[in-house]
Amino acid sequence: MGNVLAVAEQRDGALRKVSREVVWAARQLADALGGTVDAVVAGGLGVDAAGAKLGEVGADRVLVASDDAFARYAPDGYAATIAAQAKAGGYAAVIVAATATGRDLAPRLAVQLDVPLATDVTALEVADGKVKATRPVYAGKAIQQVVLDASPALLAIRPNTFTPGQCAKAVTIESIGAVAGAARVRVREVKAAEQGALDVGEASVVVSGGRGLRGPENFFLIENLAKAFGNAAVGASRAVVDAGWRPHADQVGQTGKTVSPQLYIAVGISGAIQHLAGMRTAKVIVAINKDKDAPIFKVADYGIVGDAFEIVPRLTEEIQKMRAG
Repeated sequence: MGNVLAVAEQRDGALRKVSREVVWAARQLADALGGTVDAVVAGGLGVDAAGAKLGEVGADRVLVASDDAFARYAPDGYAATIAAQAKAGGYAAVIVAATATGRDLAPRLAVQLDVPLATDVTALEVADGKVKATRPVYAGKAIQQVVLDASPALLAIRPNTFTPGQCAKAVTIESIGAVAGAARVRVREVKAAEQGALDVGEASVVVSGGRGLRGPENFFLIENLAKAFGNAAVGASRAVVDAGWRPHADQVGQTGKTVSPQLYIAVGISGAIQHLAGMRTAKVIVAINKDKDAPIFKVADYGIVGDAFEIVPRLTEEIQKMRAG
């Protein structure tokens, strides 16, 4: 049987949006392999209540590892607990999210399971009984397909790529042992985004600003446009973050966050290859730049050549009217 283990993420006892995507990807893969889906959730006491919701996207069982030491992300304990379950369960595949947490956790699992790791996966299929993963490489300039011969196949999926559907299951919840042990690394504090701010890695709409905005005092244009959509996050280019205009958590690109929203709007961003690597898999890309030769226009679905200080306020106003109507 090709059973699949999906690693869910939680923060402060609540499941992160990407957890549903991980379970949905696991469901699709398990169906192709003829197996079932186990979702594992590690967290503090009481996290089982959040895990129960994973049946909505296809989990057959939710395995809960609860321990006071797991209230915050505990790298050593999480990896040891999940690796132990992966070995005991004999899974065909293990799937995590390619988030900040997942990028730290997945290599640890690869070492403990002694298997290769496919990261930033955007599509999955089964070929001749083996898992085949599709992933962008060379900063998104090429698409690579890899067949994972090892068992389990270890995969880290790109957020906002596997859109969850409805596949309600009569899920069962079971407790598994939390291997806390002696931690070599301890997370002492998590600095979350300000109240109500969406994470660029999870938002369905991202509005990003670059140096074309001339200074941090003009980022209100980006913030107002994001608010007009109602469900948008504010992003930024590396140049903006390096200049101290925006926090690193907002950075989109090869050295920031990789995003795949339904809509990505780039304002005053020229489109250096490092930035394109982080957003070119967005479903729809809109670029606003006064330089008609800016590289961003090569990947944009819609391009507007003009002054952002004139275009963005008008665009914000039109979106507000549409939503009001």
